[in-house]
Amino acid sequence: MTILAGTWSWLTTAAHWYGPDGIWTRLGQHLLLTVVCLLISCVLALPVALLLGHLGRGGALAVNISNTGRAVPTFAVLVLLLLTPVGSFGQGPTVIALVLFSVPPLLTNAYVGMREADPDVVRAARGMGMTGWQTVRRVELPLALPLVLTGVRIAAVQLVATATLAALVGGGGLGRIITAGFNLASTPQVVAGAVLVAAFALIVEGLFEAGRRLVPYHSRGNRTGAGGTA
Repeated sequence: MTILAGTWSWLTTAAHWYGPDGIWTRLGQHLLLTVVCLLISCVLALPVALLLGHLGRGGALAVNISNTGRAVPTFAVLVLLLLTPVGSFGQGPTVIALVLFSVPPLLTNAYVGMREADPDVVRAARGMGMTGWQTVRRVELPLALPLVLTGVRIAAVQLVATATLAALVGGGGLGRIITAGFNLASTPQVVAGAVLVAAFALIVEGLFEAGRRLVPYHSRGNRTGAGGTA
């Protein structure tokens, strides 16, 4: 009860929200790191997944990459990168580690979404004379959109939770509140940092859920459990 009261007191102290070490500053750093890593991951993973899904090849490759990425701890990747020349590039190791961590759900869900596009609709599109690119853009991608968005949502939420590791290598973000709490032996501050990260992740989850509901009803469906990661 004392820890909870101390956590509430820490969060409701105005001085903790402002300044270079304040919550708003750390939240902005956390958001920027998450958005940058998510954009890089989408640029790298989605074109490959959509192409493999359209061609119907490389499914085993996508699944194996996904499983391997989930099995390797992000912190271990971060430590290994710090031991290489990449470690001298500021936030470079953190960005690379987070991108590697967020690629698997993007790759898997987009690939599965493309493969689960209604084959009759795809054949009809080809029978109408659509080219491969037109079939992808007008038929397969709209049908795969729910699973593609699910992959993006999962990657975003995971990034929010994992970006706290940036603080361990001198980076910014909400993780600095937690590490500062450990250094000060302040359990309420550590708990407050964890609460802020969890709340941020829930907000991101809610925003993506709201975005999913905006997807046209005919392509929304309930296919998240068919093969992708829900």
